[in-house]
Amino acid sequence: MQKIQIGIVGHGNIGKGAVKAIAATPDMELKAIFTRRNPEIIASTITDIAVLPISAAEKMTDEIDVMLLCGGSATDLPEQGPFFASMFNTVDSYDNHTNITSYMAAIDAAAKNNTAVIASGWDPGTFSMMRVIFESTIPDGENYTFWGTGVSQGHSDAIRQIDGVKYAIQYTIPIESAVKAVRSGKRPKFETKDKHLRQCYVVAEPDASKAEIEEKIKKMPHYFIDYETTINFIDANEFILEHSRMPHGGMVLRSGNTCGNTHIMEFSLKLDSNPEFTASIMTAYARAAYRMSREGMFGAKTVFDIPLSYLSPKDRDSLIKELL
Repeated sequence: MQKIQIGIVGHGNIGKGAVKAIAATPDMELKAIFTRRNPEIIASTITDIAVLPISAAEKMTDEIDVMLLCGGSATDLPEQGPFFASMFNTVDSYDNHTNITSYMAAIDAAAKNNTAVIASGWDPGTFSMMRVIFESTIPDGENYTFWGTGVSQGHSDAIRQIDGVKYAIQYTIPIESAVKAVRSGKRPKFETKDKHLRQCYVVAEPDASKAEIEEKIKKMPHYFIDYETTINFIDANEFILEHSRMPHGGMVLRSGNTCGNTHIMEFSLKLDSNPEFTASIMTAYARAAYRMSREGMFGAKTVFDIPLSYLSPKDRDSLIKELL
């Protein structure tokens, strides 16, 4: 069997998860990891995989079928997404909901001869699919999405971009009374702040102003400004001991009616490792990107554009027999 050749850009939390996901996928092979850091440092922890500087990627367009872009949405993907989509089929997990339209336009302009799957994590991504299914099934209703309790990679990454921040992690916490109101079938109306709390743990650099860091976090557009946000400054030892794991999860619900009957639809996730699960989703979409590119389906694509069967290594007959 000819394996799909995969490249990884970035060896942070998602990149490390992608290495594991590809190793567990029989029809794929990891060709190389590309990094902005010193490749020798990463190579010392990984055997039998080439670790190269990002600049080396341009010379490997004929060797890599799909590139997984594992950088953050705040600063990495807006630059790396269009750059790599101009040369490779790509998959990313861009998660800034507010800017998805403009990001997709930039990717689409770059991916003239490639397939570029954007926002393929679980939200946006899997949860987005459920929102479409739920809304299409019960037109008379309201969708609700709750995240957590868990670590938001995108929000944590956004905090780490602030000058003076050494380490940071952000926990998203659903407000239980809001969840109960939805499950009751009342179809409540919420302001942004009514559904979630945001709790941040930050290790500041020794000479940094904690007051300035806190102000920048709480006023950050798209991420924190609309939420009740708590900032906790801790030391590095406590951070490593208490905040090294990255669990997450959440739920999508729809409360609606058909001819006077009330229905509640719900899909939920409980994840021990947010980055590993996200990387596993991206790996499945790498298979879809590869198949679509071979059919000439180029440009930026979302989870709405991809047939479910393209995600699976199984053929259509097996899917129908085993899962339908």
